[in-house]
Amino acid sequence: MTTAISSTFERLRSEGRLAFMPFLTAGDPDLNVTVRLIRELGARGVDLIEVGFPYSDPIADGPVIQASYTRALEHKLTVRQIFEAIGELSQDEAPPLVAMVSFAIIFRHGPEAFVKEAKEAGFAGFIVPDLPGDEAGDFFRLVREHGLDLVQLVAPTTPRERVRQVLASCSGFVYCIAVAGTTGVREQVADNLLSQLEWLRQETKLPLAVGFGISRPDHVDPLRDRADGVIVGSGIVRHLQALADGEADADAVVERIGTFAGEMVGAVGAG
Repeated sequence: MTTAISSTFERLRSEGRLAFMPFLTAGDPDLNVTVRLIRELGARGVDLIEVGFPYSDPIADGPVIQASYTRALEHKLTVRQIFEAIGELSQDEAPPLVAMVSFAIIFRHGPEAFVKEAKEAGFAGFIVPDLPGDEAGDFFRLVREHGLDLVQLVAPTTPRERVRQVLASCSGFVYCIAVAGTTGVREQVADNLLSQLEWLRQETKLPLAVGFGISRPDHVDPLRDRADGVIVGSGIVRHLQALADGEADADAVVERIGTFAGEMVGAVGAG
């Protein structure tokens, strides 16, 4: 099945470049800024955008993203408000959008309704960090029936037999966690990630995108020829703290994030 996500990676592979996927928290500091940022990132040439649905008890996010979720939830943000805001975007304003969302949110909303409404809003796929990969079969089938992708996470510490089970319910790309632990900015790419990427190449034809700890353009080079994309979360979301603290206005923060995204787009295309 060809999807918006798979066709994006196919195009980038033919061009000989990696994908760059920034992460944003929906509703931090409000949905108007979120939509502005998506438009700015689209204009800067990012390839996909991961949109986090704020959740009070995230299982893998570090302090920067947790704080971002908390700020969004203080405004009583709802799933339908997120869908409505994303639905305002036209197709040419944004690349494929991937929802990072807890299964607790999906379950409360109703899986069928959530997937249907997400597709109508313009989402191309889902990352569900608290849905065990080897138990994701039913939701995977539901997502695929709607022509969307379910991206699975794999950590360097995940046993290889379990990885194979996870890959059975994965499409779009594999989200390869760069380090054990939570999200956050780190100084370098771990060696055990590189060996895992080499092994994964033998196990799946799906693209491999690396996140958790990727935060600078110089983090890209060690991944070239090993991965198909990079994901930056905390390295972007931390700029929103300045907005929350009143140290910068929305225009300045949108410009700052856009400039950083432009640098990352340049880095994934070099080489």
